[in-house]
Amino acid sequence: QVTQGLWVAVMGDNPSYFKETSSLGNEWECLPVENVSWDDCQNFIRKLNELTGKKFRIPTEAEWEFAAKGGNKSNGYLYAGSDSLDDVAWNAKNAVFDTKDPTYGTHSVGMKQPNELGFYDMSGNVWEWCEDMFSKYTDSPQTDPLVSDGFPHIFKGGGWDFMPYYCRSSHHSLPGNRYYDVGLRFCLTIEK
Repeated sequence: QVTQGLWVAVMGDNPSYFKETSSLGNEWECLPVENVSWDDCQNFIRKLNELTGKKFRIPTEAEWEFAAKGGNKSNGYLYAGSDSLDDVAWNAKNAVFDTKDPTYGTHSVGMKQPNELGFYDMSGNVWEWCEDMFSKYTDSPQTDPLVSDGFPHIFKGGGWDFMPYYCRSSHHSLPGNRYYDVGLRFCLTIEK
């Protein structure tokens, strides 16, 4: 997940709702950025590409799912890296919901175990925007489809404030909306 530290380095500001250092030692720079819209994420990617000269982008829903399930190394887990959600995700059953408690909200990226590909927090902590727009799946087989004719955009993975059932499904929202439990991750386009 993109951290607040990386977001600030690229964008110069921190839109996150949860940006306080907690008693757990969760430094704000290590917390996932959240409270960013799909449009904000596109601006972040554009600026990151300008700074690095690379071609980063938000993953498609199919790419996100493949990575979350462990890719070609998949062990068929229910969640991204385990059949036990507590092993891999901050969610409504193990996160703190007392707003006066300093551990309320998101947690530092990488505190739970990774999945088979070494990716952290693909279940729980914050939802992650995907490139795709919402659309019903077709019956025909496809390889990495990009749905660009539906509405609105998809985010996946579940958040710290959602029950386990939601930590393996997707939701969707208008591209300009922001939520304190939705962030992003990105991938690198490799030229063939």
